Amino acid sequence: MSRQPRTQNVTTDAGDARITWVRASAPRLVLAVGHGAGGGIEARDLKALAASLPAHGVTVALVEQPWRVAGKKLAPAPKTLDTGWRGLWPALAAPGLPVVAGGRSAGARVACRTATELGAAAVLALSFPLHPPGRPEKSRAEELLGTGVPTLVVQGGNDPFGRPGEFSPGAYELAEVPYGDHGFAVPKKSGLSEAQAMDLLTGAVTGWLTSLG
Repeated sequence: MSRQPRTQNVTTDAGDARITWVRASAPRLVLAVGHGAGGGIEARDLKALAASLPAHGVTVALVEQPWRVAGKKLAPAPKTLDTGWRGLWPALAAPGLPVVAGGRSAGARVACRTATELGAAAVLALSFPLHPPGRPEKSRAEELLGTGVPTLVVQGGNDPFGRPGEFSPGAYELAEVPYGDHGFAVPKKSGLSEAQAMDLLTGAVTGWLTSLG
Protein backbone atom coordinates (compact mmCIF):
# COMPACT_ATOMS: atom_id res chain seq x y z
CA MET A 1 0.00 0.00 0.00
CA SER A 2 1.09 3.57 -0.64
CA ARG A 3 1.61 6.04 2.17
CA GLN A 4 -0.07 9.41 2.58
CA PRO A 5 1.35 12.07 0.25
CA ARG A 6 4.10 14.23 1.74
CA THR A 7 5.18 17.62 0.47
CA GLN A 8 8.75 18.85 0.32
CA ASN A 9 9.85 22.39 -0.49
CA VAL A 10 13.05 22.70 -2.48
CA THR A 11 15.02 25.90 -3.12
CA THR A 12 16.29 26.26 -6.69
CA ASP A 13 17.99 29.01 -8.66
CA ALA A 14 14.59 29.74 -10.20
CA GLY A 15 12.84 30.05 -6.83
CA ASP A 16 11.21 27.72 -4.35
CA ALA A 17 9.70 24.59 -5.87
CA ARG A 18 7.62 21.84 -4.30
CA ILE A 19 7.48 18.05 -4.53
CA THR A 20 4.47 16.02 -3.46
CA TRP A 21 5.66 12.49 -2.76
CA VAL A 22 3.25 9.58 -3.19
CA ARG A 23 5.40 6.71 -2.02
CA ALA A 24 5.23 3.01 -2.78
CA SER A 25 5.74 0.70 0.18
CA ALA A 26 8.52 -1.19 -1.61
CA PRO A 27 9.66 1.18 -4.38
CA ARG A 28 11.94 0.12 -7.22
CA LEU A 29 12.05 3.49 -8.96
CA VAL A 30 10.84 7.07 -8.77
CA LEU A 31 8.68 8.67 -11.46
CA ALA A 32 9.05 12.45 -11.27
CA VAL A 33 6.41 14.30 -13.26
CA GLY A 34 6.11 18.01 -13.87
CA HIS A 35 3.00 19.93 -14.87
CA GLY A 36 2.31 21.94 -18.00
CA ALA A 37 2.33 25.67 -18.64
CA GLY A 38 -1.42 25.99 -18.18
CA GLY A 39 -2.04 23.98 -15.03
CA GLY A 40 -0.59 22.20 -12.05
CA ILE A 41 -0.31 18.75 -10.50
CA GLU A 42 -4.09 18.48 -10.29
CA ALA A 43 -4.17 17.50 -13.99
CA ARG A 44 -6.19 14.32 -14.52
CA ASP A 45 -3.30 12.32 -15.96
CA LEU A 46 -0.89 13.21 -13.15
CA LYS A 47 -3.53 12.41 -10.51
CA ALA A 48 -4.26 9.07 -12.19
CA LEU A 49 -0.61 8.08 -12.22
CA ALA A 50 -0.15 9.07 -8.58
CA ALA A 51 -3.18 6.97 -7.64
CA SER A 52 -2.19 3.84 -9.56
CA LEU A 53 1.59 3.50 -9.76
CA PRO A 54 2.58 3.13 -6.08
CA ALA A 55 0.81 -0.25 -6.02
CA HIS A 56 3.26 -1.33 -8.74
CA GLY A 57 6.40 -0.37 -6.84
CA VAL A 58 6.73 3.12 -8.29
CA THR A 59 7.02 6.16 -6.04
CA VAL A 60 5.48 9.17 -7.78
CA ALA A 61 6.95 12.64 -7.24
CA LEU A 62 4.59 15.38 -8.40
CA VAL A 63 6.74 18.40 -9.14
CA GLU A 64 5.52 22.00 -8.96
CA GLN A 65 7.76 24.50 -10.65
CA PRO A 66 8.68 27.71 -8.76
CA TRP A 67 6.36 29.89 -10.82
CA ARG A 68 3.38 27.78 -9.73
CA VAL A 69 4.46 27.74 -6.11
CA ALA A 70 4.74 31.54 -6.25
CA GLY A 71 1.18 31.81 -7.52
CA LYS A 72 2.05 33.20 -10.94
CA LYS A 73 -0.28 32.54 -13.86
CA LEU A 74 2.22 32.55 -16.70
CA ALA A 75 5.07 30.08 -17.10
CA PRO A 76 8.56 31.52 -17.60
CA ALA A 77 10.88 30.81 -20.51
CA PRO A 78 12.02 27.22 -21.15
CA LYS A 79 15.51 28.03 -19.85
CA THR A 80 14.04 29.01 -16.47
CA LEU A 81 11.88 25.88 -16.36
CA ASP A 82 15.00 23.79 -16.96
CA THR A 83 16.80 25.64 -14.15
CA GLY A 84 13.99 24.83 -11.73
CA TRP A 85 14.01 21.16 -12.75
CA ARG A 86 17.78 20.91 -12.35
CA GLY A 87 17.53 22.38 -8.87
CA LEU A 88 14.94 19.79 -7.89
CA TRP A 89 16.87 16.83 -9.19
CA PRO A 90 19.05 16.13 -6.12
CA ALA A 91 15.90 15.83 -4.00
CA LEU A 92 14.32 13.50 -6.56
CA ALA A 93 17.43 11.31 -6.61
CA ALA A 94 17.88 11.34 -2.81
CA PRO A 95 15.97 8.07 -2.22
CA GLY A 96 18.78 6.32 -4.13
CA LEU A 97 16.48 4.82 -6.75
CA PRO A 98 16.50 5.18 -10.54
CA VAL A 99 14.55 8.31 -11.48
CA VAL A 100 12.33 8.43 -14.56
CA ALA A 101 11.95 12.06 -15.63
CA GLY A 102 8.49 12.94 -16.82
CA GLY A 103 5.91 15.60 -17.29
CA ARG A 104 2.97 16.74 -19.31
CA SER A 105 3.19 19.27 -22.17
CA ALA A 106 5.80 21.90 -21.19
CA GLY A 107 6.89 19.60 -18.36
CA ALA A 108 7.53 16.84 -20.89
CA ARG A 109 9.76 19.16 -22.87
CA VAL A 110 11.78 19.96 -19.75
CA ALA A 111 12.23 16.25 -19.02
CA CYS A 112 13.38 15.59 -22.58
CA ARG A 113 15.85 18.47 -22.68
CA THR A 114 17.57 17.59 -19.41
CA ALA A 115 17.39 13.78 -19.27
CA THR A 116 20.92 12.92 -20.34
CA GLU A 117 22.53 15.75 -18.37
CA LEU A 118 20.80 14.76 -15.13
CA GLY A 119 21.19 11.01 -15.50
CA ALA A 120 17.51 10.13 -15.84
CA ALA A 121 16.81 6.43 -16.27
CA ALA A 122 14.10 7.16 -18.84
CA VAL A 123 11.61 9.83 -19.93
CA LEU A 124 7.81 9.82 -19.82
CA ALA A 125 6.33 12.50 -22.10
CA LEU A 126 2.61 13.06 -21.58
CA SER A 127 0.88 15.18 -24.25
CA PHE A 128 4.20 16.16 -25.80
CA PRO A 129 3.61 19.47 -27.63
CA LEU A 130 5.11 18.47 -30.95
CA HIS A 131 4.16 21.86 -32.40
CA PRO A 132 1.92 24.83 -31.59
CA PRO A 133 -1.69 24.23 -32.69
CA GLY A 134 -2.00 24.79 -36.42
CA ARG A 135 1.75 25.29 -36.84
CA PRO A 136 3.20 21.88 -37.76
CA GLU A 137 6.23 23.59 -39.32
CA LYS A 138 7.29 24.68 -35.80
CA SER A 139 8.31 21.15 -34.84
CA ARG A 140 9.88 20.32 -31.48
CA ALA A 141 10.73 16.78 -32.52
CA GLU A 142 14.44 17.34 -31.86
CA GLU A 143 13.79 17.58 -28.12
CA LEU A 144 12.01 14.24 -28.17
CA LEU A 145 14.61 12.57 -30.34
CA GLY A 146 17.47 13.88 -28.21
CA THR A 147 16.62 12.38 -24.82
CA GLY A 148 19.29 9.68 -25.10
CA VAL A 149 17.31 7.34 -22.82
CA PRO A 150 14.26 5.05 -23.19
CA THR A 151 11.27 7.29 -23.82
CA LEU A 152 7.51 6.81 -23.84
CA VAL A 153 5.12 9.34 -25.35
CA VAL A 154 1.46 9.12 -24.36
CA GLN A 155 -0.62 11.25 -26.70
CA GLY A 156 -4.30 12.01 -27.10
CA GLY A 157 -5.76 10.99 -30.45
CA ASN A 158 -7.12 14.51 -31.01
CA ASP A 159 -4.32 16.55 -29.44
CA PRO A 160 -4.03 19.80 -31.44
CA PHE A 161 -0.39 20.08 -30.33
CA GLY A 162 0.39 16.88 -32.23
CA ARG A 163 -1.76 13.88 -33.04
CA PRO A 164 -0.15 10.43 -32.84
CA GLY A 165 0.01 10.15 -36.63
CA GLU A 166 2.15 13.28 -36.83
CA PHE A 167 5.00 11.74 -34.84
CA SER A 168 7.78 10.42 -37.05
CA PRO A 169 9.39 7.08 -36.16
CA GLY A 170 12.22 7.47 -33.69
CA ALA A 171 13.96 6.06 -30.66
CA TYR A 172 10.86 6.25 -28.50
CA GLU A 173 7.62 4.40 -27.94
CA LEU A 174 4.21 5.94 -28.55
CA ALA A 175 0.93 5.08 -26.85
CA GLU A 176 -2.41 6.65 -27.79
CA VAL A 177 -5.43 7.59 -25.73
CA PRO A 178 -8.14 7.53 -28.43
CA TYR A 179 -10.15 10.74 -28.88
CA GLY A 180 -8.18 12.48 -26.11
CA ASP A 181 -7.36 16.17 -26.36
CA HIS A 182 -4.26 17.87 -24.94
CA GLY A 183 -5.53 17.26 -21.40
CA PHE A 184 -6.73 13.73 -22.25
CA ALA A 185 -10.38 14.78 -22.00
CA VAL A 186 -12.56 12.60 -24.24
CA PRO A 187 -15.91 13.62 -25.78
CA LYS A 188 -19.05 11.80 -24.69
CA LYS A 189 -19.77 10.74 -28.26
CA SER A 190 -16.53 8.75 -28.28
CA GLY A 191 -18.10 6.10 -26.06
CA LEU A 192 -15.01 6.30 -23.84
CA SER A 193 -15.37 7.56 -20.28
CA GLU A 194 -12.70 9.62 -18.52
CA ALA A 195 -12.07 6.67 -16.20
CA GLN A 196 -11.53 4.36 -19.18
CA ALA A 197 -9.23 6.89 -20.81
CA MET A 198 -7.14 7.12 -17.65
CA ASP A 199 -7.06 3.33 -17.38
CA LEU A 200 -5.57 3.22 -20.88
CA LEU A 201 -2.99 5.83 -19.92
CA THR A 202 -1.97 4.29 -16.62
CA GLY A 203 -1.92 0.82 -18.17
CA ALA A 204 0.45 1.94 -20.90
CA VAL A 205 2.74 3.69 -18.42
CA THR A 206 2.72 0.77 -15.97
CA GLY A 207 3.58 -1.72 -18.70
CA TRP A 208 6.38 0.46 -20.01
CA LEU A 209 7.89 1.06 -16.56
CA THR A 210 7.79 -2.69 -15.92
CA SER A 211 9.65 -3.30 -19.18
CA LEU A 212 12.47 -1.03 -18.01
CA GLY A 213 13.41 -3.67 -15.45
